[in-house]
Amino acid sequence: MNQPTNTAPVFSFEFFPPKNAEGAERLRKARARLAALGPEYFSVTFGAGGSTRDRTLETVLEIQREGLVDAAPHISCISASRAELMDLLQTYRDHGVRRLVALRGDLPSGAGGGTGEFRYAVELVRFIREAFGDHFRIEVAAYPEFHPQAANAEKDLEHFCQKVAAGADSAITQYFYNPDAYAFFIDRVRAMGVDIPIIPGIMPITNYTQLARFSDACGAEIPRYVRKRLQAYGDDTASIRAFGTEVVTRLCQQLLDDGAPGLHFYSMNQALPSEAVWNNLNLGPGH
Repeated sequence: MNQPTNTAPVFSFEFFPPKNAEGAERLRKARARLAALGPEYFSVTFGAGGSTRDRTLETVLEIQREGLVDAAPHISCISASRAELMDLLQTYRDHGVRRLVALRGDLPSGAGGGTGEFRYAVELVRFIREAFGDHFRIEVAAYPEFHPQAANAEKDLEHFCQKVAAGADSAITQYFYNPDAYAFFIDRVRAMGVDIPIIPGIMPITNYTQLARFSDACGAEIPRYVRKRLQAYGDDTASIRAFGTEVVTRLCQQLLDDGAPGLHFYSMNQALPSEAVWNNLNLGPGH
């Protein structure tokens, strides 16, 4: 597995915009704990079809005002016009945002067709580069176990390479628990000429039912031994979390030992699960 080695590992945490005041307060507390670890940035997701646009914007601007960690909003081209995207990007630029996560995004439930003026993330990346030059560092998505809607594995790899060619600076993967899938993906895209950092996405394990639902939807494989152990714990939340932390810690350690250029934690707006893995890895404040 060949990864760039001329920079320090990049660590980051992802949040989703809260739905109400109570959720916003919980997120502030989680952010404060995770900010103390010294991550490179916090990313904030964008709901299907732009369903959380305003709340994503509010969360990003709040993170920017706090001044502890840079914010990186997700930008989706689904159900958005060029004018709407330009307005949003200019707002982020004016508030000091320098990093974006550019995605096609999910269609809203029941959307019978219209997807906006762009159909694919590569078009969005190209649009951002043409409109804003190098102002934004652009992250794109990568799928070591392949996008569930991809025609086939080779087409998925080609689409990823096209996003890089359009101007992506680095990539964040869908979460996975099989390090071989990541290693094979890296080797394949390196052979296709891609040389940007590709950061593994890490999903802490805290709830088996939720994890199984997410994984079935996004195509992330849960190894059989992990599924069986989690199923056996039933409602024993403490055992699920302890075993999940052990599994994810081992995964992260192997990835870092093998040269992964960082880790991107899908926090689910909680500090403790990611923090437990971080501490097990002995990364320390400011890593």
